[in-house]
This record gives sequence, structure tokens and C-alpha cells, in this order.
Amino acid sequence: MNDLHPAATPGPSSGPEAALTPALTPALTPALTPEELAAVAGVMAEAGTPAAGPLTATLIAGGRSNLTFRLDDGVSRWVLRTPPRAGRTPSAHDVAREYRVTRALGAAGVPVARAVALCEDESLLGGPFAVADFVEGSSVQTRADLDRLDDCTVENCLERLVETLAALHGVDHVAAGLERFGRPDGYSERQVRRWTSQWEIVGDAALETLATDVSQRLSAALPPQLAVGIVHGDFRIDNTILRLDHPVEVAAVVDWELSTVGDPVADLGLMAAYRHPAFDLVLGEPGAWTSDRLPGPEELAARYEAVGGSEPAHWDFHLALGYFKIAVIAAGIDHRWRAGAGHGPGFETSGQAVGPLLEAALATVRRG
Repeated sequence: MNDLHPAATPGPSSGPEAALTPALTPALTPALTPEELAAVAGVMAEAGTPAAGPLTATLIAGGRSNLTFRLDDGVSRWVLRTPPRAGRTPSAHDVAREYRVTRALGAAGVPVARAVALCEDESLLGGPFAVADFVEGSSVQTRADLDRLDDCTVENCLERLVETLAALHGVDHVAAGLERFGRPDGYSERQVRRWTSQWEIVGDAALETLATDVSQRLSAALPPQLAVGIVHGDFRIDNTILRLDHPVEVAAVVDWELSTVGDPVADLGLMAAYRHPAFDLVLGEPGAWTSDRLPGPEELAARYEAVGGSEPAHWDFHLALGYFKIAVIAAGIDHRWRAGAGHGPGFETSGQAVGPLLEAALATVRRG
């Protein structure tokens, strides 16, 4: 195993609700007690995956959204995801949604961690929880992680990422049992409305005119939806687990909290928008996905189409919408930081990203 991070597992989501959730502190991320772990083992056994011995749990992600624990029984390992013990919002930590989509996609051949068990009885851990197999591999999160890889490996990673996204979008959501997973039509209109309403909650008054201009132009430019697919909603290299041996493989796509059914081109547009250098300010460090070793938005779109993805029709609209989404995410993190409700990487610098991302959105939607 060639791990760039010791635990290559699902990490915290960066969606808008997650950005508005109070930052976790050690007091809010206690270890699971022996009694709680016994209850988890009982749920796993009922689901057909009994543990070989008493479970232990190690917290491996306690960021802006769900808590992620590695479970061990001395023989096997799993990952448990559950909302924070306090300070959560109702829609920001949907582990049941993650479980259901990964269970369906695993059967459809998309690389995901095998879904093991879901428990929606909040009396056991104080919230719902889901258990999945632990996936061995590498998590390429930072610029330093990417720079440890040679050019051939980086190119192979990029090829596999684009192929995986196109394969995801090619899944028949009805045949996969996800016909009720989201509304297939009107996706762009709902997205513009949703992210505009988020801006109204967290936006900086100094940027209100710019944000309103972007929102109004997006609303006026709504394109027809030409395809329907399962949308990940947060797809980029650091939301995957990779096997970096030859051949390079995507072992699993993680962080499905924002997934739904919608326009595949919007998913591609957001992936490309994350390439903007300002996203480093949101991460709080140079990220792998913003590296200049990777291609820009237009080349990503061309590669995606070349491997069988949807035609990136109305590309400028979807790319602009992606920039707008990330700007609102950054504004939400900054809003929390200014209110004294958030700390950690990216909180002090996210506000600096909002203006450049809104400017990118405006320039892109104008040219469309």
C-alpha cells in the first residue's frame, strides 16, 4: 500500500450546510464507548457482517461535517460515519443518503466502499450511523501529496478520475433503484435558487452587488437539461481513494452527502470550477486539485466527453454555476469564522476566496 495519508477514508463534506455547521472540538468528538461499540457490532451482525471480536474505534476525521471512525476487530476494518454529537443541522450530515447511494452504485459497478449497515435509531449513538468497508489506498489531498507523484502517475490518476465520473453519470438511476433519489428535471433552476438563498444567509454585504449580478445572470441563462444522471455533487481528486500501483485505479469515490439525480454537466462543471486557485484559500493550504500540473476546465470537459461522458452542452453556464457554488461555500465558512463559531484550516482565509470566485462566475456566465 502506498498511502500518502495513513487512513485513506471518507472525509468531511464541504457542502453549504456543512459549511454552516459549528466546528468540532474535542468535547464534541468523544471516543465511542464500549457500550456504543457493542451496539454497533450488534447492528453489523444483524446486517450479516458479524465482528470477529470486540470492536475498537479510532477517530480519523472530525471536521466540518460527519465524524468518521475506523473500526477494528483484530481481523477486519470498517469505517463508521455519524453526525457530530452536537451543533449539527438537519440536512448537513445525511449518512443514510450516503449509505443508500453507495449500496446502489456498488451493485452498478461504480467504485465505492461496500455498504455494510445503516442504523437510523438515534438512541444508540445519539444520531444515525452507517458502516462501510475500509478501503485500502492513497488519499491525494494536498499539493505536497500530488508532488510526490511522477508525471505518468498524475496523468493516469487524471484519466481514471474522468473515466469514473463519466461511468457514474452513465448509470441508469432507475435501474439502480434510485428512482426516488432526486428529481431528474429542473436541476439547474433548483441549484441557482438554492445557492442564492444560501448566499442571502451568509453573504458579505460588500459583495452583495456582485453576487446578485451573478445570480440574476444565471437565472436568465438557465439552459435546457439534455441528460439525467446521478450527480456526486463534490467530485475531485481528494474525494477519492486511489491505488497508485500500476495500473492506477480509483478504489472508491467517497463523500456522497450532496449526491442526487440531476444534470451530469453540472457535476462536471463543479469539478472543473474547483480547479480555481482561490479554492486553496478555502482549504487553508495548497490543494492537490488546484495544482497547475492538472489541466484547466476546458480540457477536463473535452477529456470527459472523449471517454463517453455527456456532451458538455451549455458549458459556460455550468462552469459559472460551479464557481458560484464554491463562492457561497467559502462565504459560509467565513460567516462562521466571523461569528466565532469556526476554527481550523481555511476559516481565516475563506473570505478572501469569495470575491475572486464570484468574479470568475460573472466572467464565465457573461461569455456564455
